[in-house]
Amino acid sequence: MIMQLLAGSKIIDVDQSLKEEEHCSKAPKNSLGCSSQLEKQIIDVDQSLKEDRALFQGAQKLFGMLITIGEAVAYVVSGMYGNISDIGAVTAILIIVQLFLAGVIVIILDEFLQKGYGLGSGISLFIATNICENIVWRAFSPTTITTSRGMEFEGAIIALFHLLITRTNKIQALKEAFYRSNAPNIMSLLATVFIFLIVIYFQGFKVDLSIRSSKVRGHQGTYPIKLFYTSNIPIILQTALVSNLYFFSQILYRRYRTYTLVWLLGQWQDLDQGYSIPVGGLAYYISPPREFADIAADPIHALVYVVFVLSSCALFSKTWIEVSGSSARDVAKQLRDQQMFLEGHRYESMVKTLNRYIPNAAAFGGMCIGALTIVADLLGAIGSGTGILLAVTIIYQYFEAFYKEKQESGGVFLF
Repeated sequence: MIMQLLAGSKIIDVDQSLKEEEHCSKAPKNSLGCSSQLEKQIIDVDQSLKEDRALFQGAQKLFGMLITIGEAVAYVVSGMYGNISDIGAVTAILIIVQLFLAGVIVIILDEFLQKGYGLGSGISLFIATNICENIVWRAFSPTTITTSRGMEFEGAIIALFHLLITRTNKIQALKEAFYRSNAPNIMSLLATVFIFLIVIYFQGFKVDLSIRSSKVRGHQGTYPIKLFYTSNIPIILQTALVSNLYFFSQILYRRYRTYTLVWLLGQWQDLDQGYSIPVGGLAYYISPPREFADIAADPIHALVYVVFVLSSCALFSKTWIEVSGSSARDVAKQLRDQQMFLEGHRYESMVKTLNRYIPNAAAFGGMCIGALTIVADLLGAIGSGTGILLAVTIIYQYFEAFYKEKQESGGVFLF
């Protein structure tokens, strides 16, 4: 709920069309999650100095609060909660204060985890929790909805048992439970599980390079270069880009829809459920097709979307290794500082060898992340392909961190 308040999102009982709403709700979270590495490159910070670290952490918190208040004001002013003249100035101010305080709570909780009261990043944990909450809710939601066939449960699994019990024609009941289009169905749930397993499988793809110590004779090890070298960063950046484009496009279209540039940026259609979907312009062409019939109806849209996702993920992934200090030269320097070298290589040749692996792994891994996102969207996975990719990679990172903590503590954990 905190993340929904921070994002200014609305709880809407829809299925596939929720993907556009999810894009908008992830904008502030992704912006907060990615800002720290960019700040490190813009600001000259010596992490070895306590004063520099304290100043940098303070700047991060201030920057996060500024993003939160900016997004809150923009959401309210744009009319996401209704026209200000209808809801009143006092209500608008209270909504802004509520969103801002929710953002501060998220920043404080993230600080708790960074201080050692948990594992990993708080922002990543909140993103994964929000996505998993959405998946679990759509699988087990006890909320009822009224359809032309009568009353049904929203949750896919509960609906399956309800239809089997109440319908006399069991075959027809199974078809409805597996393929219904007005609410989450079993096929969507199975597609979600399938994407989860595929991403976990790809996490194991890596190339191990042999390294040795120049200080301790006979001390050897391996340096792994994973297929997902930049993890979920490409899809986070791509989602942040699309989310902010959707956000500003909706604001401009609500107020200046007669301008040509605004039409080119995006055209939006308001639906009865209380949300908008892109129906034209750039926002439409970079939005995922909701089903295979949409691909047949507008193949150019599908082609542009696929090219955009694959190219942007690959580009963001290659750019990120330079920004975050994980390029071949940075890795070679880190190994040299630890008096470790690739077996059979000196420093300069080590950089060349790493350059053969790291940029290719980053670009290809980014494209794989993008391709999995497209497949998940086309299969109709619950939530969105982007959300599932984010959740799986974050959960896998936590598993690795937990396993590392367990190994370092000598396996004293209870499980």
